Amino acid sequence: MIAVLKNTATKEQIGSLVGWFESQGVKVHESQGDFCTVLGLIGDTTKIDIEMLQSLDIVEQVTRVSEPFKKANRKFHPEDTVVDCGGVKIGGGNFAVMAGPCSVESREQIIETAKRVQDAGATMLRGGAFKPRTSPYDFQGLKEKGIELLLEAKAATGLPIVTEIMDSDHLQYFKDIDLIQVGARNMQNFELLKALGKCNKPILLKRGLSATIKELLMSAEYIMSEGNENIILCERGIRTYETYTRNTFDLSAIPVLHELSHLPVVADPSHATGKRSLIEPMSMAAVAAGADALEIEVHPNPSKALSDGAQSLTPDMFVDVMKKINAVRSII
Repeated sequence: MIAVLKNTATKEQIGSLVGWFESQGVKVHESQGDFCTVLGLIGDTTKIDIEMLQSLDIVEQVTRVSEPFKKANRKFHPEDTVVDCGGVKIGGGNFAVMAGPCSVESREQIIETAKRVQDAGATMLRGGAFKPRTSPYDFQGLKEKGIELLLEAKAATGLPIVTEIMDSDHLQYFKDIDLIQVGARNMQNFELLKALGKCNKPILLKRGLSATIKELLMSAEYIMSEGNENIILCERGIRTYETYTRNTFDLSAIPVLHELSHLPVVADPSHATGKRSLIEPMSMAAVAAGADALEIEVHPNPSKALSDGAQSLTPDMFVDVMKKINAVRSII
């Protein structure tokens, strides 16, 4: 249930109403907008009389919410959420580009890539230290050493870092990371999500391999229900019957998520397509569809990459893609 209060409501009146709601055994999520205050009621609201609420002088409107995701719901929070990732803001009209290699392989590789993507206009550095791979025999990442190298690249460039976590026991290594990524395979690792909900770090939550939009939002709800509301959603393609591309890039998910939720939405054309030649057009399409940020894989020598070289741009290619992205943004 949500209660929209009039802009004439005083702090004392709002506080009194919130106290009454809490006495009825429901939690209250308060969202202050420019023209009104929205109170989102979470819990058993069956005993609350809507007609009685609507009769109050400070109440503009009362509505029951049927969707199971509450905190992530735009009805509870009409204003766009803006997430600050180490000084880079995402959402609410703020746009960012996260670029870098799939895996951190060496000091030279990550620092060279960081400098090249920064020169091209990237605002964050991505790179995998802990790598979930389909085969147990594939490169699994440099782990703690990879985190150290990412932080060296940050020191050299000033770019905030986004990197993936696989286990809550690894949180100790992520204390200096600016944006913690939850990969597609862990979107429904609920114990991990709850642990991340107790930390104060922004979280980039990727859509699962075949997850519905509702399931993605419910996973965000797991994190938010534990107190961490700095969540960024990521569309990275889903598995369908099509085999030409690595996944099927669900561009419609971007405006749908904006319609349903106040959380920022990132698009990952690299994982979505798995093909270097498709990253440029899909990046442009994602920006046109309203993405708040892009996550793009860039490697100084993709043919020798230890993971996902086929979907990685060279730094020179990334320069061209950034020009096209900026051109689309200037139009929309």
